[in-house]
Amino acid sequence: MQPRFKKRKFIGFVLLKMEKLRISAVSYLNTFPFIYGIERSGALKNYYLEIDSPAICGEKLVSGKADIALAPVAILPNLPFYEILTDYCIGCHGAVKSVMLFSDVSLAKIKNIYLDYNSKTSVFLLKLLSKKFWNINPEFIEAPVDYEMNIKGTTAGLVIGDRCFEMNNRYKYQYDLGEEWQKFTGLPFVFACWITVKKLSEEQKNLFNQAILYGMKKKEDFVTELALEPVNGVDMEEYLLKNISYEFDKNKKQALDLFLSSVFSNSKA
Repeated sequence: MQPRFKKRKFIGFVLLKMEKLRISAVSYLNTFPFIYGIERSGALKNYYLEIDSPAICGEKLVSGKADIALAPVAILPNLPFYEILTDYCIGCHGAVKSVMLFSDVSLAKIKNIYLDYNSKTSVFLLKLLSKKFWNINPEFIEAPVDYEMNIKGTTAGLVIGDRCFEMNNRYKYQYDLGEEWQKFTGLPFVFACWITVKKLSEEQKNLFNQAILYGMKKKEDFVTELALEPVNGVDMEEYLLKNISYEFDKNKKQALDLFLSSVFSNSKA
């Protein structure tokens, strides 16, 4: 299943005397409200938006090719300077349905795990759960393109994003990493935040926040308007309105601190 967004480019009209914001957003269904706000709020008049995979969003931020990105939080410890923008993120309280470990066998019998190349955050979360919660020590394999067809026998696979929906119920064992993290810690989880590595002006930050807030306020109307049908048993409306938790609140900030300290206390990303 291809990402719901093909790579596109959007050019905002230059009406304000300020530097054009280069924005990189993730190409999955769960970013619909954010992109809706950026495109339709009218708050941003001078911007350039690209739709990318989570890993590319992070790479563009680090390389300076994006001013703002919806980037995997696992890149944060390696950034010399960053600021998290908006009160919204891509997170979950329990099951997220789009960050999954698929396997033919139970955890204790897994020997190898393919690692999805699209997000460092999910990879680090999987490794943390394997070591600290599941108490397993499989061999982790950097996944090639189309690795999903090699998930069989004692070889499991981490899959993130919309591809999870078409794989739903294909395997005997399915482990939702958001749900497993909550069992382990009792906390929600944060996969990605709106991050900048530039010292943006207050006006730029305020306008961007207005755009994201607009999209969040329109979220339910927008999802209903889409009239999405279930995909392999996954209710898309339930996924976007319940499984994905967008508020970057106190509990999520606590969870983010715990995750980063647990993963990076003795190493770097």
